[in-house]
Amino acid sequence: MHISFNEKGLSLILIVFILLLTLVAAGLVVKVPVNIAIGTGIAVSIFIISFISVDISLYVLIFSMLLSPEFGVRVGGGEGGMEVRRVVAIRFEDILLIVIGFSWLVRMAVYKELGLLLKTPMNRYIRNYAIACVIATAWGMMTGRVVFRSGFFFVLKYIEYFVVFFIAVNNIHERTQVRNYTLALVLTCIIVSIVGIAQIPSGERVSAPFEGEIGEPNTFGGYLVLMFSMIGGLFLTSESNKEKIGYMFIAILILVPFIFTLSRSSWLAFLPMYITLTILSEKKKLLIIGLIVMISFGPFLLPKQVTQRALETFKQQIQVGQKKIGGVRIDTSTSARIESWQNSLRDFQKHPILGYGVTGYGFVDAQYPKVLMDTGLVGFIVFVMMLAALIRQGVHTFNSVTDKFYKGLSMGFVAGTIAMMTHAIGSNTFIIVRIMEPYWFFAAIVILLPTLEAEERQKEV
Repeated sequence: MHISFNEKGLSLILIVFILLLTLVAAGLVVKVPVNIAIGTGIAVSIFIISFISVDISLYVLIFSMLLSPEFGVRVGGGEGGMEVRRVVAIRFEDILLIVIGFSWLVRMAVYKELGLLLKTPMNRYIRNYAIACVIATAWGMMTGRVVFRSGFFFVLKYIEYFVVFFIAVNNIHERTQVRNYTLALVLTCIIVSIVGIAQIPSGERVSAPFEGEIGEPNTFGGYLVLMFSMIGGLFLTSESNKEKIGYMFIAILILVPFIFTLSRSSWLAFLPMYITLTILSEKKKLLIIGLIVMISFGPFLLPKQVTQRALETFKQQIQVGQKKIGGVRIDTSTSARIESWQNSLRDFQKHPILGYGVTGYGFVDAQYPKVLMDTGLVGFIVFVMMLAALIRQGVHTFNSVTDKFYKGLSMGFVAGTIAMMTHAIGSNTFIIVRIMEPYWFFAAIVILLPTLEAEERQKEV
């Protein structure tokens, strides 16, 4: 492969760079706090590794998605005291992604023939939504509804998930990578599921590791239902009994902590995900029987706290803030979400075109009204178009590929997307880092599968 300059010249530059960096680090290490010195050293090391091998850096990113610590940075909030203070939850993989992304750009500048962005059917939808977020937030800043730091950091986090997609899309070229990345995603899920199971005896709601002082069971539940959809798709298309047993074991391992998250949004997302798998699968009878068994015996086999959590929606003791729907009293948590929907639909009319800008409106714990308030009708329409395109591309891949492994991944992705759209009714699913990073990595793999299979056939010829 022809490159801008020879490998020896590049190696020499890297050696000189590392030597100079070492000298500078030696002079500064005694003058800065230990944690900053260590963090900087790790970042520089990852940059060098990413430059040399994006493949290795992607494995690091996959494992860090659910296995990295979090720390918060407080920045200014929105208009009229609605959100005076906000917390931008920053994780290690946020910094890791910035470093990998920057290294990727540098690598593209050096190896110019690699190109910057691979053309995919999703590019224009991602571009349009990102532009909508930027314009709406910039307008919010100009009108005083959005504080610059707050809007800047949150928009940056939104775009961060698309960076995952583009880095993966531009660096997956063969079947071996797809299998290995999928294995890494599944292995990460197995680890966090075991950690979740270990939390059950505590009696607290199960959440992912390294969540900080306050866990996020709803986030963990959304992630687990996404991964269950992937495993479900692979199980339903596999022709190997050994693989089926393995997938079944992993599915059970996921279901145990999933149930104990006590996340009703996640439980709700499970049903349409399961129905989607049933529709796409050739094993419809098996899945229908499984659903009947779960509905018939589930209430008798589920732990007491799980059934109580489910019944609490309609049988919570009378408290301030509960709403009534059709004469039925709803619990305070569900009532708060309903109220946020109502408030959003009311306040949306004040700024219908571009909304309030990201962080310009008060907290809304549901994705769809949040998008409407953040970016107005313009952003909401392009957001819905992006979701529709993701489903369309997933179905296209499922119908196009013949390889059973590829079919399983695409089936799981379509079901997972439906699940995330359902989860988003009561959660900000599409801006949650621990759900969106694996989701967009998953999306990149699935969108590439028809191209990879076509290239495999050409090689065989």
